[in-house]
Formats: sequence, structure tokens, C-alpha cells
Amino acid sequence: MHPDTRSRLLAARTALVLGPVIAGVSVILQPDLDGSPGDRLAAMDGSRAAVSAVAFLISQLPLLIAILAIGRLVLPRAPKLSAWGTALAVLGCFGHTVFGGTSMIYLFMARDGSHRALQTELFDRIQNSPVMLFSAVGLLGTVLGLLMLSIGLYRSRTVPVWVGPAIWAFLVVEFVGTAFSSYASYLSVLLLGAAFVAIAGVLGSSTKDSIAPTPSPVTAELR
Repeated sequence: MHPDTRSRLLAARTALVLGPVIAGVSVILQPDLDGSPGDRLAAMDGSRAAVSAVAFLISQLPLLIAILAIGRLVLPRAPKLSAWGTALAVLGCFGHTVFGGTSMIYLFMARDGSHRALQTELFDRIQNSPVMLFSAVGLLGTVLGLLMLSIGLYRSRTVPVWVGPAIWAFLVVEFVGTAFSSYASYLSVLLLGAAFVAIAGVLGSSTKDSIAPTPSPVTAELR
């Protein structure tokens, strides 16, 4: 996405802010999903779990727009990192969207406790099926894509120097730290939110001069 108009700039800046915020809602309300498949299904039975799962799914759209905006910001000074990073991160959003859609099915299963044994067996089969490859695509695409884009941001100096390292810290905390502490997710969302808000501010100032008002039809004909 090239934010060369006011509407595109507004979309990019809004997505950069809303993406981490909606993801943060998902993290805050996410139930404890440790334990057996039956325990995990039981934990999904409730409004908090439903809002968390829906928020995760919805967050992929603003995150996708944010990634396109970051890729465009990096493009002039790091074209290869921009191309590969954007492609992989978009692939990551796709994988997470499919995974989020699967979670919607789990929510309906969790609400029917009368068939818990059968649902637990189905849940376990899905979790060990090729369907979970989409989850792996989401994980790898997001990690590698954001890593490349953050390196491009750091090298291009188009954003404050701390933004790139903040995204690196987010990747470590979110995809490594969460294995050791459930509180790591809160820190990771704060890191991503701080980095994306900073990018939104720079995106506005760096493209402000390039945004020209749309000419009227009469003006266009005179030209």
C-alpha cells in the first residue's frame, strides 16, 4: 500500500494503531489453554474466550494493512528486504487467519458440553492433522517477515532507531518467552504497539508533503 493520498495514509496509520490494540484485547482475555484437549475445550467455553478468539481473527486485517504500509516505507532504501519481508508477513497473516477460523469451530464445540468426549477426540484429531500446517505458516511467516522488515527499518533509518530492536524484542518475547511465562504475551503486545505507533507517526510526517489534493474534473481537463 502506497500512502500517497489522505485516505490511504489514514488507513495505514489507523491499521498500525488498531492492529496491536485488537491483538492486545485477544491476549488479555485469552484463557489458560494448557492441559489436555478436554481441558482446553472446557477453557474455551465462555464469553472471554470467545472475545479473545474473535479479536485474534479480526486483528489480522489491520495487521495486514500495517505490514503493507511498513513494506512501502522500507522499499526505497531496502527493496529486497521490503519485498521478502512483506511477502512472508502477508503469508503469516494468511496462516493466522485460517488458524483463527478454526478457533471459531472450537468455540461452538466448547459450548456443547453434552458431547465433550466426542468433541475432545475431534479436537485432538484436528490438532494433529495437516490443518495445523497453516498455524506453522502463520508462525514462520510472521517471524521471518517482521524480522526482515524490522532490519529494513533499522538500516533505512526512516523511523526512530529503537523501533527495529523493539520489533526484534517482540519476536523473542512472543515466540520464545511465552513458553516460560504467560505474562510474556503482555510485554510482547506493548513492544509491538510502541513500535507500530512510532511507525505511524513517521509515516504521517514522511508522506505529508507528498500528499496532494485530488484535482477537480475541471482542473484535470484544463491540464
